[in-house]
Amino acid sequence: MNRLMNRVGYPVLAAFSGILVLTSLNSCNSTEGKADKVAVAEEPEPIEVFALHKGKLSSSLQIPGELLAFRDVDMYAKVSGFVKSIHADVGSEVKEGQLLALAEAPELNAQLASAESKLKSQEALYIASKSNYDRYVDAAKTPGTVAQSMIEQTLAKKESDYAQLQAAKSAYREVADMRKYLEIRAPFSGIISLRNVSTGAYIGPSGKGSELPLFVLTEQKRLRLVIAVPEAYTGYVDLNDEVSFTVKAFPDKKFTGKVKRLAGALDKRLRSERTEVDVINTDRKLLPGMVAEVTIPLPTKNTTFIVPKSAIINSSTGVFIVKVLNQKAEWVPVQKGLEDGDSVEVFGDVKEGDQIMTSATEEVRNGSPVRSVKQRS
Repeated sequence: MNRLMNRVGYPVLAAFSGILVLTSLNSCNSTEGKADKVAVAEEPEPIEVFALHKGKLSSSLQIPGELLAFRDVDMYAKVSGFVKSIHADVGSEVKEGQLLALAEAPELNAQLASAESKLKSQEALYIASKSNYDRYVDAAKTPGTVAQSMIEQTLAKKESDYAQLQAAKSAYREVADMRKYLEIRAPFSGIISLRNVSTGAYIGPSGKGSELPLFVLTEQKRLRLVIAVPEAYTGYVDLNDEVSFTVKAFPDKKFTGKVKRLAGALDKRLRSERTEVDVINTDRKLLPGMVAEVTIPLPTKNTTFIVPKSAIINSSTGVFIVKVLNQKAEWVPVQKGLEDGDSVEVFGDVKEGDQIMTSATEEVRNGSPVRSVKQRS
């Protein structure tokens, strides 16, 4: 029996031991291979950086604007009446003081005649009372002829009649001035852009006969270009700065104007400052109501750090650039300034010569290692 075991058992045992040894070797080889793969996977990719430097960046701001008449006015009648004649129409160029329309109001003529009659009557009463007072004064020069009370009475009558005369003159002037309002005249030189009346139409003050203005007069040889400058750019716009703009009617022509008025406060809804630019328009090519594409130059006054836009990370927590220091990525919070093409100003805790990642992404975590760095030429 022992012989049989010796003959059969030893070879089986040897074979089994060989299998165990082979399995162990294969396991070791497999573990080493996985370790190599993990090491390769954890090795960071090389990144490209550039040395931070300062420079001046000249940029421009392009925003829409609206052209408005420098002055415009809705013209209503001061008094009620009927249009007798019209002397201007839509598109007419008129001068200051020029007659635009003439109205008539028969009741005003009657009021003027009545006021004139009262004035003449009061003038006669005053002349009589003054003459009576002067006669008593002359008579009083002889002692004992006229009582002092009579002189005082005639003086009071004279002064009362004089006051009534002045009131009659004022009433007459008032009616006479009202008649002047029957002449509708231009308050300034400009263009009639709207006419709403015809001969024979009843006119009157707004809400009392005229719901619409008789004429709309606009000054067009000088226009206002109104723009809303965003809060971030208000510090770059000053009075007398020159801006350029284009309009759809003349896409190939560039117009210019100068900044003349700044609101000095931000619109609470738009967070922008109303800015008005005066535009000379002697040839009247530009029309009120046109929409303009405005270009405002924004030159920097000092040298600042400039980076490509690809170096900026805009995350939910802020704006960052990635600085490489001691083979590690460091996120540096910055504020953006002017932009020009692919370049942008940045302001933050950085200094000249810092190594900045050229194409920054959120995949490069703050503090993550950087295996190798390529310097951008």
